[in-house]
Amino acid sequence: MVNKLISENSPYLLQHAGNPVDWYPWGKEALNKALIEDKPIFLSIGYAACHWCHVMAHESFEDPQIAAIMNEFYVNIKVDREERPDLDNIYMNAVVALTGQGGWPMSVFLTPDGKPFYGGTYFPPVRRYQMPAFRDILVTIAQLWKQDRSRLLVSGEELTNRLVNQLPTDQGSDELDKGKFSQVITSLENSYDWKFGGWGNAPKFPQTMIIEYLLRLGTRGDKTALDLATHALRAKAKGGMYDVIGGGFARYSVDDKWLVPHFEKMLYDNALLALNYLHAYLITKDEVFYRVCKSTLDFILRELAHPLGGFFSSLDADSEGEEGQFYTWSPVEINAALSNSQDVDLIVAAYGVTKEGNFEGKNVLQRQLTDQQIAQKFGLPIEEVPRKLASLHQVLLSARSQRTRPNTDDKVIVFWNALVMSVFAESGRYLRNDQYINVAKKNASFLLNNLYQEDRLMRTWKGGKEGGKSRHNAYLEDYSSMVLGLLSLYQSDPDPNWYTAALKLADEMVFQFTDSAGGFFDTRADHETLLYRPKDIQDNATPSGNALAAMALLQLSAYGDRLEWRELAEDILASNQELMTRFPTAFGQWLCAADFAFGPVFEVAIIGNDGAARTRSLIDALWSTYRPRIVAAISPPMDIPNSPKLLNNRQLINGQPTAYVCQNFLCQYPVNTPEELLQQLNGSK
Repeated sequence: MVNKLISENSPYLLQHAGNPVDWYPWGKEALNKALIEDKPIFLSIGYAACHWCHVMAHESFEDPQIAAIMNEFYVNIKVDREERPDLDNIYMNAVVALTGQGGWPMSVFLTPDGKPFYGGTYFPPVRRYQMPAFRDILVTIAQLWKQDRSRLLVSGEELTNRLVNQLPTDQGSDELDKGKFSQVITSLENSYDWKFGGWGNAPKFPQTMIIEYLLRLGTRGDKTALDLATHALRAKAKGGMYDVIGGGFARYSVDDKWLVPHFEKMLYDNALLALNYLHAYLITKDEVFYRVCKSTLDFILRELAHPLGGFFSSLDADSEGEEGQFYTWSPVEINAALSNSQDVDLIVAAYGVTKEGNFEGKNVLQRQLTDQQIAQKFGLPIEEVPRKLASLHQVLLSARSQRTRPNTDDKVIVFWNALVMSVFAESGRYLRNDQYINVAKKNASFLLNNLYQEDRLMRTWKGGKEGGKSRHNAYLEDYSSMVLGLLSLYQSDPDPNWYTAALKLADEMVFQFTDSAGGFFDTRADHETLLYRPKDIQDNATPSGNALAAMALLQLSAYGDRLEWRELAEDILASNQELMTRFPTAFGQWLCAADFAFGPVFEVAIIGNDGAARTRSLIDALWSTYRPRIVAAISPPMDIPNSPKLLNNRQLINGQPTAYVCQNFLCQYPVNTPEELLQQLNGSK
C-alpha cells in the first residue's frame, strides 16, 4: 500500500510513500481536502539526510496505530524543506514563535486555511526526554478541534498576525557607511574560541560566510582578520567534522572540538568550505589548505556527481540503521585494512585511536599529533609525512568503500549546484586546472538545459528511468546564486553565453522578486499564494538570497550593462548595515557584499588571442592571488556579440595582448606585460 507521495520527485518524500499515514504533498488537493472535510492539517517538514527525521518516521509514521489516528482526524502533508524553502521558512518562524526554538523534523498543526496554531520539532511516540508523546498530542488536538475549536482558531489568527508583523522592513539607513563596520572585527575577535576554533558553543557550525568575509579583509592587510580565519580553518582541518579519509565535511560538530560530527554531508557545506580553503591557500600558500580544498572537491566529484553534470544534494547521516557507522573505525578495522604493522601504528598514533573509542565505542578520526611529532616518532623526514598519510588514507578509503554506503539524496537543487559551479570555476582559474573548469561548464550547461523551462528557472531536478524531471518554481536564492555562478564561470571560461545567461536571469530576478519597500522577496511575483510572502534576510546554513542578490547586482553593474543596479544593491546593503554590524556571524554574506561595495573594485579587460603565450601570461598574473574585488572579461581582439560593455572598444596596443585596468570605468594606461598589470592591480588595497 502506498500513499500520494509515490508520484513525487523528492527522495525524502518517497521515503514516506509506503507509510501507513495517508500522506499528501503540499498542494491544492490536500488543502481542498482539509477545507471540504473540515479537518486540521498536520504538516511535517524534513529532509532526506536528517537523522531525527528518520527516527520520528520509524517510531511514529510507520506505526499503524498512530497512523490510524492521523488518518482519521487530520489531513497529513509531508514537505521536503529543500524543495520548498518558502514553506519551511514560514512554518519554522511559527514554531520558533511558539516554542523558542526550531529544527527538523518540524511538526506543525494548521487550520484548513494554513494558519499554524501548535507546533514543535521531534515528538517521541511515548512521553520521554521531558517531551509529550506524539500520540497524546494528536488525540488532544483532535478533541480540541471538535470541542473548543474557537480557541485553536484564535491562536492561529494571532500567530499569523504576529508572523506577518515580524517581516523584515527597510531599516531606514540612507547610505552605506564604511565607518560603521570598524566594530565588526572587534566583535568577532572577542567572541572567538581561540582554544578550539570557531564561534559559539556546541553544537558548532562551520561559519563559512563569516570566514569568507575575514579572508576578504585579509587581502586588505588586516592581520587580525586573517588570523581568525586561518585559525578556524586549521582547527577544522584536523579531522572529526572533516573526513580525513574521504574528504568533505559533515554538517556540524556536536562538541566544541570539531571532533564528533552530525554525520550527514550536505552539498552546500562542502562547496562553501572548499571555497574557504581555496582562498586561504591563495593568501597564505599553506599546503594544508590546498589539500583540504582538493580533497573536498574530490569528494564532491566522487560521491555527489550525476553523470549529466548536476550534483546531488546530500549523503545521509545513517547507514545500517546507525548514525556514523560508515565513517568510524575500531583498531581491529584499521589492522585489517593496513597490512603493515608500522602503518597501523602510525595511523593509530596520528589519530589517537583507542579500543574504547571517542564515539559510541568507535573512533572518529581527528589528528592528535602534528607532522613534526609524527616525523620524530616514526623516523620520517617531515616533508614525507603528508605523502605517507595521504597514501594510507587511500588504503583506508578503499576498505571503507566496502561498507554499506549512506543513502544519497539524488535530487539536484539549483542553489546548491550554483555554489558548486562557483567553487570549481574559481579553483580552475586560480589553480590552473582545466578539469575543474570543465566541471563548472558541464554543470552550467546541465542547469540551463534542464532547469530553465518555459521562461523560468525551476528549483529541483531528479533523474529517472524516463529521463529527468524538474519541479517547483526557483526562489530568490536560486536566481541570485546562479547569476554569481555564471559570472564566476565567465571569468574562468570567457564564453559570452555564460555572461548573457547571467544577465538574463538577473533581469528576471529584479522583475519577479523586487519588494517595493526595499530588497527582494524569496518567491516570484507569480508564485502560489501562501500565508504570507516570505522575505528572509539572515544568513543561515546557506547565504541569504538577498545578500547574494546584492552581490550579483554589484558585479553586473561593474561590467557596465546595468549601471543602475549598483545603487539598488547599495540601498539594500545600507538598509541592513545595522544588523550586519551588530550580529556579524548571522550576516556574513552581507558583509562580503558590503566589502565588495566599499571597493576599490577593479574592472579588468584582457584582449588577446586565446592560447597565445603572452595572453596567458596576463591571465596568469590576474589570477596569481585571491582577488575578491574584481570583475574580469577576456576576449580575442575582435567584437564578440553579447559581451559585456567592459569590452567595448578595447584594442591591442603595440600589436600585443593588452590589459585594461579600470575603476568606475576610468581606466589606467593599457599595458602589455604581466609585471605592469600586477603593478596596477597592487597599487590599491
